[in-house]
Amino acid sequence: MAEPQQHPPNDIQSDDDDDDDHHHTFETLGLDGRLIRALSKKKILNPTPIQRVAIPLILEGKDVVARAKTGSGKTFAYLLPLLQKLFTASDEPNKKLAPRALVLVPTRELSQQVYKEVRSLIELCRVALKVVQLTSNMPTSDLRTALAGPPEIVVSTPACVKKCLSDGVLQAASIDDSLEMLVLDEADLLLSYGYEEDIKALTPHIPKRCQSLLMSATQSDDVEKLKKLILHNSYILTLPEVGEVKDEVIPKNVEQSWISCTARDKLLYLLCLLKLELVQKKVLIFTNTIDTSFRIKLFLEKFGIRSAVLNSELPQNSRIHILEEFNAGLFDYLIATDDRETKEKEENKQKNAESKQSRKHSKPKPKADSEFGVVRGIDFKNVHTVLNFDMPLSLEGYVHRIGRTGRAYSTGASVSLVSPDEMIVFEEIKSFLGDDEEKDSNKLVPFTLLTKNAVESLRYRAEDVSKSVTKLAVRESRAQDLRNEILNSEKLKAHFEANQKDLDLLKHDKVLSKKPPAPHLRVVPDYLLDATTKEASKRVKLARAAMGNNNPGRRQGFKKKFKKDKDPLKSLCAQGHKKGRRERKEGNDNHKQKRQKT
Repeated sequence: MAEPQQHPPNDIQSDDDDDDDHHHTFETLGLDGRLIRALSKKKILNPTPIQRVAIPLILEGKDVVARAKTGSGKTFAYLLPLLQKLFTASDEPNKKLAPRALVLVPTRELSQQVYKEVRSLIELCRVALKVVQLTSNMPTSDLRTALAGPPEIVVSTPACVKKCLSDGVLQAASIDDSLEMLVLDEADLLLSYGYEEDIKALTPHIPKRCQSLLMSATQSDDVEKLKKLILHNSYILTLPEVGEVKDEVIPKNVEQSWISCTARDKLLYLLCLLKLELVQKKVLIFTNTIDTSFRIKLFLEKFGIRSAVLNSELPQNSRIHILEEFNAGLFDYLIATDDRETKEKEENKQKNAESKQSRKHSKPKPKADSEFGVVRGIDFKNVHTVLNFDMPLSLEGYVHRIGRTGRAYSTGASVSLVSPDEMIVFEEIKSFLGDDEEKDSNKLVPFTLLTKNAVESLRYRAEDVSKSVTKLAVRESRAQDLRNEILNSEKLKAHFEANQKDLDLLKHDKVLSKKPPAPHLRVVPDYLLDATTKEASKRVKLARAAMGNNNPGRRQGFKKKFKKDKDPLKSLCAQGHKKGRRERKEGNDNHKQKRQKT
């Protein structure tokens, strides 16, 4: 890779050579041995393309604009050289008055994810470095406590950093003296999430010697604006998608398929896919509204299919725990509400149209978290199938949704339910992926495992059940779920901080329906299935078994475990009762022995 010394002001495009994949190791990149051992313990042996190019440049102290697709390893591409630079001064006493490294992210979920990765690497390397995570809802006193010391690394959203500056928790002079590295992760989202003013408030206090890194999945006007706003040094590397090939925006190991159906029949087709087991688990179901998510949850409950809903109304603690349970495999179906594009569209309509109802008479809606997004910034693990119940409103949204599967070179699949109203965006997506069938590229193809006979065999049941899932039922379930999660998040927070294992007792896939599901809806009789569907279901099950994902008893084992242990809060009382019974029994036996002797 050529040095950009001859053209300092310009961006340098760098293509990657796939033939050298096996010749690159973390040792050849010049990483510290402690970091290499830590990566080995995490079973990460070889760098990804983005890491191979970015790590040496960051270690050289250059500003980097790294653009690579979701799941390509961008987080470690900046964390590893960042930590190595801090290792060199870790043995010296920290005389700084502010953090030496600042990582800014658009969502709290991504902030939590990055914080965990940094802390894990520090612990495995056994280095005395302190990292903290800040959130904008923390009181000023908690922010002061977290920044006391100060920590070497801070992971936060831009809004929280602005709050620290305005409240005097962080001093501008201290930042100018201490800050050595600034990272803007998911840089293309920071401005679209409304952080432009927050970043501008920080910009005047960034020292010119500070190394700045912009990590992004796409190249947009927002990234260009941030480059002009933040970057100081003239050495900038822009990493395109490897080879600049369209079909590599979505990995070739992800099979993309679609089903044409009416909006009314979407619940029917979803039931067929899940109940007939025609898709691999785990399944991530995307919708465009929260009401649609709860309608799906209530509908699936009637057929004995349990799921959880992830949306912006939930408290942060609940969102994090839902994600942890899903990643741990405690339930197989997660319904994620991707409503950011929908909200933006509605807000634009409201600005153009005058409201007829007075605000005094309007019902207050639950406040959604503006620092939340399910398409980007959340680490969904081992997702095999992404199911678009609602099509995204843009091509970019589709690409990022599909990016939730097929991560780290694993296989994945996507199924999109497309109604006539969604054909415009579907044709745009199809055109982008290419229509030339002779090319060996990843294209959208019709889903062939589901036959018309199989769909019609379940139509009566699906339509009958869908009538019971009314708007009132959805509204009540949505409110009930929110109350449950707020209770879990707030009142039990202190207990779960002291008893981490008890977190497993909280289940987010609880049944919300007032009436239990009818027993006959839990199973699909053989007489309703045709031979083609049976064969397709058998192939999917065999594939799951071959992949090692055939573990239907996970939740049962979990229940048995806790049935045996019972409630941990009552275990002491239970042990005390058992002990008392044993002592009384022993006393009676001794009394009988004495009477026999006399």
